[in-house]
Amino acid sequence: MMKKIIIVVSTALIFGFGLNISYAQSVPSEPASSESSAMDVVVYRSPTCGCCSKWVAHLKTQGFNVQDNVIEDIQKIKDQYSISGPLASCHTAVVNGYIVEGHVPATDIKTMLLEKPEISGLTVPGMVVGTPGMEMGDKKAPFKVIAFDKDGKTQIYKAYDKY
Repeated sequence: MMKKIIIVVSTALIFGFGLNISYAQSVPSEPASSESSAMDVVVYRSPTCGCCSKWVAHLKTQGFNVQDNVIEDIQKIKDQYSISGPLASCHTAVVNGYIVEGHVPATDIKTMLLEKPEISGLTVPGMVVGTPGMEMGDKKAPFKVIAFDKDGKTQIYKAYDKY
């Protein structure tokens, strides 16, 4: 009797295990999501700037995968990506081939990644109170997200007057 139970249990385990293996092998693995890779951001910022780390935290809460590079010479990065003085802010990021300068809201970055405009990137020049990372209570200054191209041409991407 004991032999029959062992044989039945053994057979069930073998077949059950075999079925699980064949099922696992028949389910195709999902390819890496292009949305996931598009959400990878490389940030370059100064070690002395607190608002930059707050902007990085803003990106993370919005689902971005952030590689946070704290560097001493941020100007070298701005020069590398041709960020001119009027477009500059305190940190520079690169996401899916686009440059993001300053306190650009994550929603605008996501929109840019979906629409794929023919621009070099987006910027919020300066350090505007109320932008992501520059929150100061209820104080919110109007600001514009500016799109720029490789020739230095700019246009308003989105205006935040009341937000």
